[in-house]
Amino acid sequence: MPSLAETAGLFADRTRAVFCQALLDGRAWTAGELARHAGVRPSTASEQLSRLVEGGVLTEERQGRHRYVRLAGTEAAALVEALAPFASDTPRPQNLRESVRLSAEAHARTCYDHLAGQLGVALADAMISRGLVATDSGLAVTAAGRAWLADALGYEQPPGARRPLVRTCLDWTERRPHLAGALGAALCSTALHRQWLRPVGTGRAVKVTPQGAEAFRNLLGMTV
Repeated sequence: MPSLAETAGLFADRTRAVFCQALLDGRAWTAGELARHAGVRPSTASEQLSRLVEGGVLTEERQGRHRYVRLAGTEAAALVEALAPFASDTPRPQNLRESVRLSAEAHARTCYDHLAGQLGVALADAMISRGLVATDSGLAVTAAGRAWLADALGYEQPPGARRPLVRTCLDWTERRPHLAGALGAALCSTALHRQWLRPVGTGRAVKVTPQGAEAFRNLLGMTV
C-alpha cells in the first residue's frame, strides 16, 4: 500500500487532479476522453492514469482496445471531495456554453454518488431541521431518520455495512456541507430513478423535475 506521502503526491499534478475531478461524476471514462478533457496528449494521459491506478485511487478495465477508468470507490471519491475546497483554482468559464454548465452544476449536481450544490446543501439543512439527522454530538442519523429512509426511500442499512450511514462533504461551490455516505447515495439514486431529478447535458448537473419539486416538498418541506 502506498505511503501517505506517495498518496498525497498523486494529486500534486494538474493533469492527474483534473482526471480525478472529472471522475467524480461516477462514470467510467476512456483514456482518450480524459486526455481530451484535460487537453493533454494520449501518451501523457496513459502515463498519469497508470500512476493513479497503481496508487489505488483509480481502477481500470479493458474492453477491446479501450481502457476505461473510474474512481476506485467511495473512499477514493471522498478523498478527492475533501481536497477540492482547499483549491483556489475555481473554474472560470471560457465561453457561454461553459458558463451555463458551471451555473447549472453550482445549482444542483452529482458528487460521485450523492447530491451537491445549492440543492445538496438545502437537502442537508432540511434533514437536520426536521430531526432526521442530528449534529449535536457528531453527525448521525436519528431513529426518525432511519424510519424516514425506510419509508420514503425504501433503504435500510445492511448489517455490518462498512460504509458510514451519513457523513458530511464540504461543498466546494457553497462552502457549506452537504450529506454523503449511504444516506446521500440512497437519496441521489432514488431521486434519479423516480425522476425527481434529470441530468442536464453530459456533465454532472441535474435539474429538479415537477415530480421532484412535489416530492421534496412532501417529504422534507422544501421549496425548490
